[in-house]
Amino acid sequence: MVGVAVALVMALAGDAMPDSLTGARGDAARGRGIVADRNAGLCLLCHSGPFPEVRRQGTVAPDLRGTAARLSEGQIRLRLVDSSRINPATVMPPYFRTEALTRVAPAFKGKTVLTAQQIEDVVAYLLTLK
Repeated sequence: MVGVAVALVMALAGDAMPDSLTGARGDAARGRGIVADRNAGLCLLCHSGPFPEVRRQGTVAPDLRGTAARLSEGQIRLRLVDSSRINPATVMPPYFRTEALTRVAPAFKGKTVLTAQQIEDVVAYLLTLK
C-alpha cells in the first residue's frame, strides 16, 4: 500500500522522532505483517528476524531481533521515516519521504512507501522485539 504525501513537520530530538505520525500507537500484529510481507514493507529483503515462515531473509542489514533493546521508540520511527537523517550514506529507503528522491517511477511520485499508520504499526511491532 502506498501512502499519499502529506505536509509533515517532523519534530526531531537528536537521532529520534519522538511523536507518533498519527497521534496514536500502532498495532503490533499489523506491524509484524508489514515487516514479514515482501510485498508490503520489503524489510526482509535486507533484514532478518524472528520470522520462521519466511524462508529467505536478508543479511545486509542488522537482524531485527533485539531492536527495542538497542533503540528507543523515537529512534525506530526516524529510521523508518528517513534513515538518511542519521546516516546520509544509508542504503535503507525512506519509507515516509517524497522529496529529493531519484529514480522514482511516475506512478509513485509524491507517494510514500508506507502510510503514517503503517509506520506506526511497524514501530509498535519492533518495540516488542526486546
